[in-house]
This record gives sequence, structure tokens and C-alpha cells, in this order.
Amino acid sequence: MSRRAPRPLASALAELSAALAPRTLLARVQEVWPAVAGQAIASAATPTAERDGVLTLTCEAAVWAHELDMMAPELIERVNAALAEPAVTALRCRTG
Repeated sequence: MSRRAPRPLASALAELSAALAPRTLLARVQEVWPAVAGQAIASAATPTAERDGVLTLTCEAAVWAHELDMMAPELIERVNAALAEPAVTALRCRTG
């Protein structure tokens, strides 16, 4: 019987992490958020909650919350496109 070569630890941990990660809508949005929002927005606002399709973003400043409120239709469209389903129906932006 031949022995299989050991697998790299990084690939084993990636598989384990994917298996243990919650598959909630919030977790899925958090996963795609940096690519969807872009670096500037993602560093200033974080998806922190979701309830009945309403995604809450916690922003570092009130000006970001106001700006993202105005960008809500575009961000919702981009998030839903990344998720491949119309799961997010509204954004709620708050300062945290």
C-alpha cells in the first residue's frame, strides 16, 4: 500500500474554514463586500447585521452613512448580482 503525500496545511485549513463558516445572508454579504463595494467604501463601512433582507452597514463616520444612503440602490444591485439572487432589499446605514 502506498502512502499519499501530505496535503499542504493551508488547503486543509481553507476547506475546514469553508465547511465551518455560517451560510447566512450576512456571512455571504460579508464575503463579497470588499469586491462589491470597493476598497474605499469597504474600509469605511462594514456589513454588521441583516434582517428580512435589510442589510445594516456600520460606517466609521456620519458622512459615510449619508453617502451610502444615497448610493443604496446601486449597492443593493451590486450585492445582489454578486450573490446571484435578489436577497438584499434595503440598506440601513448607521454610525458606529
